[in-house]
Parts: sequence; C-alpha cells; structure tokens
Amino acid sequence: MKIAIVGVSGAVGQEFLRVLDERNFPFDELVLFGSARSAGQVYNYRGVDYVVKELKHNDDFQGVDYAFVSAGGSVSKEFAETITKHGTVMIDNSSAFRMDSDVPLVVPEVNPTDAYNRPRNIIANPNCTTIQMVVALKAIENLSHIKRVHSSTYQAASGAGAAAMAELYEQYRQVLAGEEPTVEKFAYQLAFNVIPQIDVFADNGYTKEEMKMYNETRKIMHSDIEVSAQCVRVPALRSHSQSLWIETERPLSVEEVRCAITDGEGLILMDSPEDKIYPMPLFLAGQDPVYVGRIRKDISNPNGILMWIVGDQIKKGAALNAVQIAEYLIAHPQK
Repeated sequence: MKIAIVGVSGAVGQEFLRVLDERNFPFDELVLFGSARSAGQVYNYRGVDYVVKELKHNDDFQGVDYAFVSAGGSVSKEFAETITKHGTVMIDNSSAFRMDSDVPLVVPEVNPTDAYNRPRNIIANPNCTTIQMVVALKAIENLSHIKRVHSSTYQAASGAGAAAMAELYEQYRQVLAGEEPTVEKFAYQLAFNVIPQIDVFADNGYTKEEMKMYNETRKIMHSDIEVSAQCVRVPALRSHSQSLWIETERPLSVEEVRCAITDGEGLILMDSPEDKIYPMPLFLAGQDPVYVGRIRKDISNPNGILMWIVGDQIKKGAALNAVQIAEYLIAHPQK
C-alpha cells in the first residue's frame, strides 16, 4: 500500500499525518507533496523523515493507491488528471468536484457505498459543516424521513486554515495589549466578535458555505430534504458547532432520538441539561465523533426536534473523513 498526501504543510495536511498515526493506517510507502514553497521541508512520521516533493505534472503518482488531497480547489482541478492517470484514488478535500455527477460525495457513516461509483477515480470529501450535520441526521432519518432542517452554524477559526487560527491568537494578544488588530484572513476582526458571513454571497442572499450545506446534504443522503443554513464565524479556535431544527414526517419522542443518537455511528450523546452537560468546542477539539446534546421537542411544531452538535472541523470535518473513506474501501473491496 502506497499513499500520498498533497498539501501536507497546511492544517488539514498535518492532521492527515496525525490521523494516519492514530488509526494505524496500513501503508508501506508514504509520499508527501506540496507547493514549490513547501518543497524540501521535512516531516517526521513514526521516526522516519519524509521530504516534501513539489507537486508537478509528471508520473510521481505511479504506484500510489490513495492520494489525500488538501491543497485548494484550483490545485485539485489542475492536478486531478495527473494524480489519477495511473489508477490512484484521489480523495479530495476541496469543493472542486463535490457537485459533479460523476464524482461521489461521501461520508462513511452515511453513504459509504457511493465511493465505489467513481468513474474519474475521484472521491470528494464534503464541506466540514455538512459532514458533521449529516452524521447526526442519518440517525434521525433511520427513524423517520426528514422533511427539512434549519441550521445555524458557529464555525471556529480552524475552518479558514492554520494561518487563520494564528491570526485569532494574534488578534486577542493585540487587543489585550491595546494594539490595532491584524485583519487579513477574515472580513473583520474575529477576536471578541462574530461574523455572519463565511465565503462569498450568492445572488439569493445566501453565502456559498450555506448553499454547500443545502446541495451537499441532498446529494449525500439521496434525499429531497430541504436545508436552510445561516453560517457564522465565531472566535473559537477549533471545532464547529451547529444548532439544528429538524422536521420529520412523523412526530418523534425525545427518548427515540436519544436512543438513535446513542446507537448512531460516529455519534456521542452528551445530553444532561440538569448537570449542565452538553457539547462545547473548547473541550472537544481533537476528538473523532460528532457530539450531540440539548435534544428537545419543538414547542411550536409536533414534528420538530431541536439539537446542538459539535465536531472537530479539521479532524472529522476534513482529514478523518477522508481517511475513513480509504479505510472503508480497503476493508470492503469491490467484488
């Protein structure tokens, strides 16, 4: 087994190395790729030093079984053919191919078998907020078909990359020191603030991030589910949170939902309001599951359920999901 990481110097690229180590991913050879600026950097994995190669249009991917790609949409589009031409399965973390009809969009807890249908040898990793939401929705869908969901997201700085996380740290330091804060990675100062915009606005008033949640959820779940989202950047460092309002075809009891979450794949129930126990991003960074709490009936709709979910954006929202896709394909080879 030979694998590659493209974009290893970024936040998700570094998370790939940690996830592969934690899960003891079965490979014999590892190749790291990056930009011309990153080429020559050295990363240690389990005592072995690996030198980053510059990503070029050549035959460097010959013999590579899986390539975990997190280098941005433009790079993914430019190098997709180079990466896949010798049979490499490209698991891409960008938005470049997510809505292409001939590219599966996969969350292993929800639609793992879609990964088999990959005529271009590309599998797309969904948007981070979509991933954690559909893992939770799958448990509810198993009880009753979901007609619609409204989501308000509370997205940490990690969603904008390693440099954005560093900027948030620096902004807090600058503000507390009475200095003018540096604003480069966000539209406005994020420290001591929330920003109700993630990505650019579309003509309908929604942002691209919000429209991703609508389109991707329907594709992953093979469903007519209606999704409306409000995506907000908050001054947390890592792990995204979401407030979900879910309407199902039949009324569900809180106990039914709690049992479904408890039994659901990739989910942890953290819901004891009387003890002030509920998911919070500060305490769940670096964890694999999606955590669910604040489950309650909607007092305005008998078919409505509300819940609060938290998941690590860099981990489950990116690197872990991609690695789980490869693990599924290895464990369940297509006959």
